[in-house]
Amino acid sequence: MTVEPLVSVKDLVKNYGQTQALKQLNFSINPGELFGLIGPDGAGKTTTFHILGGIMNATFGEVLTMGQRPRDVRLQIGYLTQQFSLYQDLSVEENLRYVAGIREVLPGEFDDRADRYLRAMDLLRFRDRLAGKLSGGMKQKLALCCALMASPKLLLLDEPTTGVDPVSRREFWDLLSTVTGNGVTVAVATPYLDEAERCSRLILMHEGEIQEMGSVAQLKAGLNMKRLEVRGNKLEALERRLRSTADRLEKIQDIQAFGDRLDVLTSTPEHTEALVKEAQPDVSIEVQEPTLENVFVNRLKGKVHVDHKTRYPFIEKPPQSAGIEAIAAKNIFKTFADFRAVNNVSLSVQYGDIYGLLGANGAGKTTTIKMLCGLIQPTGGDMLLCGAKSNLRSAALRNRLGYMSQKFTLYDDLTILENLEFYCGVYQVQDPLKSERINWVLANSGLKGQENMLTGRLPGGWKQRLSFGAAVMHQPEVLFLDEPTSGVDPLARREMWRMIREFASGGAAVLVTTHFLEEAEHCSQLGFMVAGELVAEGAPSGIKESQPGRLLEMRFSNQQGAYELLRTALESWRVSVFADSLHIVVDNPDIELPRIIDVARAAGIEVIEARPLPFSLEDSFISIVKRASNGNGSKGKAV
Repeated sequence: MTVEPLVSVKDLVKNYGQTQALKQLNFSINPGELFGLIGPDGAGKTTTFHILGGIMNATFGEVLTMGQRPRDVRLQIGYLTQQFSLYQDLSVEENLRYVAGIREVLPGEFDDRADRYLRAMDLLRFRDRLAGKLSGGMKQKLALCCALMASPKLLLLDEPTTGVDPVSRREFWDLLSTVTGNGVTVAVATPYLDEAERCSRLILMHEGEIQEMGSVAQLKAGLNMKRLEVRGNKLEALERRLRSTADRLEKIQDIQAFGDRLDVLTSTPEHTEALVKEAQPDVSIEVQEPTLENVFVNRLKGKVHVDHKTRYPFIEKPPQSAGIEAIAAKNIFKTFADFRAVNNVSLSVQYGDIYGLLGANGAGKTTTIKMLCGLIQPTGGDMLLCGAKSNLRSAALRNRLGYMSQKFTLYDDLTILENLEFYCGVYQVQDPLKSERINWVLANSGLKGQENMLTGRLPGGWKQRLSFGAAVMHQPEVLFLDEPTSGVDPLARREMWRMIREFASGGAAVLVTTHFLEEAEHCSQLGFMVAGELVAEGAPSGIKESQPGRLLEMRFSNQQGAYELLRTALESWRVSVFADSLHIVVDNPDIELPRIIDVARAAGIEVIEARPLPFSLEDSFISIVKRASNGNGSKGKAV
């Protein structure tokens, strides 16, 4: 049967003066679909949502929602914008009541919906708390509750999980699966490609045009390529050799360096595997399917220009001896009144290392970083920073550090150039290095020619790149980065990590926090924090391989029914929706898989397919955090 689309877009054009933001868009969204929009900053995703939500009119073309103009059915459309749309000085319940009044929700319906959505979001016990006192993840979940109050038929979500920790992101997307299962059609724009894997269909946009459209499986298959995961020693030398080969051979489409591996994208995996082995015989190679990031980067290669050939103007410094600690902590803890925010954390970061500190919101990551870089005094424990064990707040020591905080730290009412000149003054960067480093920041941020623009007018992704540049103007030997790529699109994120690796290769020690688990693969070592404690530590591959049990990908004749059933039969965190399949974590697959099949069949649901998957870093993180929170995890190290 042919299904009439809920949203139909034909030849959509939107002009802002002489700028054409959208160019002849054609797509449709089916009822009950979880539809995704991905693309770099400035691709036109938000403009598309403004038109779909009835906030803005198209210049040309036809847009119909439920057979009518979006403006005429706005009460049936929920819209969660990029910026928090909450009133910070109203409580959780007062925010819901305010939205319910605007959306003409009847009092009896309000009580039922408020209880249902707050319970689903685990916000019921916080209904009297001010919205301004909620964490970032809780704010986004409340904003989603507000968007759902009118029981919309169409729900538009514009980058809803930016800055939200991985646990809250997983819970958020699991709730979206329930929402679509209840008949709501969802369209979501996201910079996180691991999230986009959960959508039933996607469009990849660039400069107002659709580059690709289809399911995740179709987009990956359309590459006609495989991804080689290469592990071993001396990967930097291997990367340089392969890149020189890639310049001559079209078979290698992309090479990406991670913390303990190289990813090589190729259309001839057997030939390329032999080429890698010839270059370095002692490596191990696993052939994998391409990722959605491979699709994103490959399709947009050459369309987005960033001058990454402009190298940072390093000053030669005496190299640090191998194995020298740049950052060290032994049993440090921090108490605020009667609350212990960080509890006996011990870690070590050597020069040339990239150490990733991961954890949910409130786990103690930012407090730990502030102690390690001397911004706040620990209540107890021992620390070492750049060889110093005391007087960690001295001006001389602080000038050897770079720090990029969670919040954007530049001045919105200064121009880009004025901000960079200000930081050169703060860090005592002298001419001619001053002009060279400003030029490097502008080139690597894609902001050449925009020097006189007010910084406040920049999109979030560009602000983050500029903030990173300002943090390294003085060539620090230790670099602290607190969620540096929040809200940054995948191409810009890749460029930022290239720059971070460039500093580590130059001998700097880097400690970074991130909520984006795919990019944590760039780190050489990882530490996972839960409730102020370091509960796991090791290389990315070691952490994934050390996970107990198995991760299963399963397809069912009734996916929504299976999802709701298994989340009650198992611990809820063990079951998650990914497009047309469920990912299920089991401790003993030989025993638990037959039980899952029996439970499903007893409910009239047949298992179509069940196959093992390797743990991703996000799966590992969720497993470690949930096991530790439930008291059945154990602190340890992964080799």
